[in-house]
Amino acid sequence: MFSPSAPPTARIAAVLNTLQPAERRVAELIVEASDAVVEWTAQELAERAGVGRATVVRACQSFGYRGYPQLRVALASELGAAPGDAGVDHGPGVLGRMRGEIDRVAASLPALASLLDPDAVDEAVRVAASARRLLVLANGLSSPIANDLAMRLTASGRSAEFIADAIAQQIAARHLTADDVCLIVSGSGANEASLRVATAAARGGATVIALTSFASSALTDAATLSLVIAPSGVSFRDELEHTSRVAYLVFAEVFAAAVATARGTSATEARAHALEVVSDNLDDRP
Repeated sequence: MFSPSAPPTARIAAVLNTLQPAERRVAELIVEASDAVVEWTAQELAERAGVGRATVVRACQSFGYRGYPQLRVALASELGAAPGDAGVDHGPGVLGRMRGEIDRVAASLPALASLLDPDAVDEAVRVAASARRLLVLANGLSSPIANDLAMRLTASGRSAEFIADAIAQQIAARHLTADDVCLIVSGSGANEASLRVATAAARGGATVIALTSFASSALTDAATLSLVIAPSGVSFRDELEHTSRVAYLVFAEVFAAAVATARGTSATEARAHALEVVSDNLDDRP
């Protein structure tokens, strides 16, 4: 389920919304007191979380580890790789808060790809490059990402459609066939309008690609392929409150470039045409 390189906190964030309450307490304590947890035994962690030792083991297995010892090793490795200037106080005021938020986002970027499955990414690029028709859709705060990705793909010669209206999205998705692809962007994986789009696309046999932040959700259940971007926060609430889409923008840029590469010389010609159009629209008057 997880790449071996995926750090513990990214794994926890990706599955936290699926955990039972007791396992959730273990997960939240690991994130909140990671420096201390590395030094604790499984029994000590269980006592501090108010659960049984077996719950600690089950939680570790939910994160993709055989047991608690493997989690401790991975957690120690993640802590050792953490930047030394984390938590810098940039002072009061708007600019100080901006700098603090930039630090928070920057710290999350190294883990961006840690939850992505290489085979799923390769297959997503392949089907997106070869599909007869490609819809890139989203609702709410994910809409700008879908729009950006569709524009990047179209500029590279891979025609992609972005539709803003939720009902029109469902109608377009229902017209898709097994030769088509519908890529849906949803950080939470729980947006009702986007779930309806996924259902409509699947009814016609289209490949549904989910670009999301949680490894298990209603959207990943409905999707053919799931591309999981490590959340910038560690909970579903963080996803809703922070709603940072920086990691998604980075992924969209790289994904579009990968699709262009898969399309070969046709993409090169399309890029030349796109640059020609851009050039024609630049005003060189002083």
